[in-house]
Amino acid sequence: MKLDTGEEIFKAACIGCHGPDGTGQPETILGFEPPPAFPDFTDCNGSTRERTADWNAIIHEGGPVRGFSEIMPSWKEALTDEQINKVVGFLRSRCEEPGWPLGELNLPRALFTEKAFPEDEWLLTTAVNTNGSGEVAGALIYEKRLGRRGQLEFAAPYAFLQDADNGWDGGIGDLVLGYKHVLFAMGTSTILSAQGEVSVPTGNKVKGFGSGTTTFETFVLLGQNLPRSTFFQIQTGFELPTDRTKASNAYVFKSAAGKVFTQNGGVGRAWTPMVEFIGDRDLETGARTNWDIVPEMQVTLNKRQHVRIGGGVRTPLNNTAGRSTQLSFYVLWDFFDGGLREGW
Repeated sequence: MKLDTGEEIFKAACIGCHGPDGTGQPETILGFEPPPAFPDFTDCNGSTRERTADWNAIIHEGGPVRGFSEIMPSWKEALTDEQINKVVGFLRSRCEEPGWPLGELNLPRALFTEKAFPEDEWLLTTAVNTNGSGEVAGALIYEKRLGRRGQLEFAAPYAFLQDADNGWDGGIGDLVLGYKHVLFAMGTSTILSAQGEVSVPTGNKVKGFGSGTTTFETFVLLGQNLPRSTFFQIQTGFELPTDRTKASNAYVFKSAAGKVFTQNGGVGRAWTPMVEFIGDRDLETGARTNWDIVPEMQVTLNKRQHVRIGGGVRTPLNNTAGRSTQLSFYVLWDFFDGGLREGW
């Protein structure tokens, strides 16, 4: 029998484990206990955030290629590339609720430019001054997706600062609570979001760990896919302190552009070189805009690609007096895709 559609191929090759509607067969029919990450293709929250390339990799090479169960076999000998593409198209259609941004819009995270895609992540960032006054600073960030288009964010900044006597002080900075909402998502090409944050003065301003005032921040975030696995991202907006005697209103512009390289024909480790341009300016008469450049690299650490690291060097391009070059790093864990020890 000739199999022409993705649904026909799915019912002929996949129904035994995944069930007629893509929700999975019950254990009484399977004859074995399903693995913990057994997918439900009708669950939009899970299926839409996965990229077509990842689905193709698992169907071609089997579950272990992404750190999933060996029960999922490789189909590259039984199905043609065209048939696999049709199956993936059918699986994509099992989410019948509109408005869920697709996983292709979940672009690699830059060091400083926040992305527009709503996430479930833990992120630990660190930046170290390489010249000037000694400083190590960063943040522990928790991001939780809310429904189709929302995301709640909480950030706890920290810093270690060198004093005039070459001693070091450490402390927590101004805690941040934020919300992000996707305004527009077009297929696999473009995503636009708005974000609002409030930072409360929990840090010790005298020691340099905080601003001393509550600050509201509002941003627009854009993500754009381009041909040949290239992309760019933009974050732009304002920082608005409630007490302008302690901090100035400021305009911030951040942008990142990069290209994803994936080993082993698209199924292996992903390497993403990027470059960021960052500008900020106090909204005061005579203020100057500071510009920085940040060449960097993000690398996936495990097969499932939900644990990643990034690193780069932030260098001032102008107004260099009093502004240090920094080595910056992060470790990222997308906890929706599994535990920290899973998928290796």
